[in-house]
Amino acid sequence: MLSLAILISGRGSNMENILKAVKKNKIPIKPVIVISNKPDARGLAIAQKIGIRTEIIDSNGFKGGNWEYDSKLVSVLEKHGVTPQNGLICLAGFMRIMSPEFIRHYKGRIMNIHPAILPAFPGLHSQRQALEYGVKYSGCTVHFVDEGVDTGPIILQSVVKIKDNDTEESISKKILKQEHKIYPKAVKLFAKGKIKIVGRKTVIS
Repeated sequence: MLSLAILISGRGSNMENILKAVKKNKIPIKPVIVISNKPDARGLAIAQKIGIRTEIIDSNGFKGGNWEYDSKLVSVLEKHGVTPQNGLICLAGFMRIMSPEFIRHYKGRIMNIHPAILPAFPGLHSQRQALEYGVKYSGCTVHFVDEGVDTGPIILQSVVKIKDNDTEESISKKILKQEHKIYPKAVKLFAKGKIKIVGRKTVIS
């Protein structure tokens, strides 16, 4: 069975959703570790309550994309059996850019969820970007992580309608509901070996 690691920086609501789906035997994967780069991340207590081990690798003083920091991540991941051969790493509100070395080490085994319909509105504050641009629809995307910013092969997407009276907060809530649906689904597809990366696309069987 594949080993799952989830990386968080805050509350980790997507982490919680994935772990609860695993506990209900909806996803055939073994969650082995939740890692936070922030000692005060609220998601750590949530993961512990669910019964998953947690570790803190404090990123204070390390710039994003720093291999010195990411090499510490690799050590902890591999200590818990999350390897490039049998592991999956899910980023769930992990507010750090990964180093190219880390991404190459775990190529095709790192997933992220982004609150927009990529390739539109990559990077930070996607909901605000969508609102300011005046789009009628936005949503969320689960994708594999590559060396760009939100540019990796897309796995699943879900759309929400934006109304004239929507705010950044109300759009965020709508999108988060969809995130909670598609992220566990993407993990399940991966765990069952149903996702194949072909070039910059994914093929789901």
